[in-house]
Amino acid sequence: MTKRDLVVKISKETGMIQSDVAEIVQKTLDSIAEDLIAGNTIELRNFGVFEIKVRKSRKGRNPNKPANEVVIPERAVVKFRAGKELKEAVEKLDPKGF
Repeated sequence: MTKRDLVVKISKETGMIQSDVAEIVQKTLDSIAEDLIAGNTIELRNFGVFEIKVRKSRKGRNPNKPANEVVIPERAVVKFRAGKELKEAVEKLDPKGF
């Protein structure tokens, strides 16, 4: 699903104009991104938690030249942990359908 698909779906379900829905969706995503960049954790009840984690520096190898080691520097990454209800719903899915 793309952001556009989400806007169309919400617009149909609520009867709101697509441009208004698009603005709301974009402002929501912008707010989430701004808070993450500021170092805050975003918790959306029954959906999940977005947070910033720091990946430690590590050694990596080029698969084409395994003798050469490369140092991969530490970096900040966004992590998502699914909430209880989302986890339970996903666990009920048939893995063969994907």
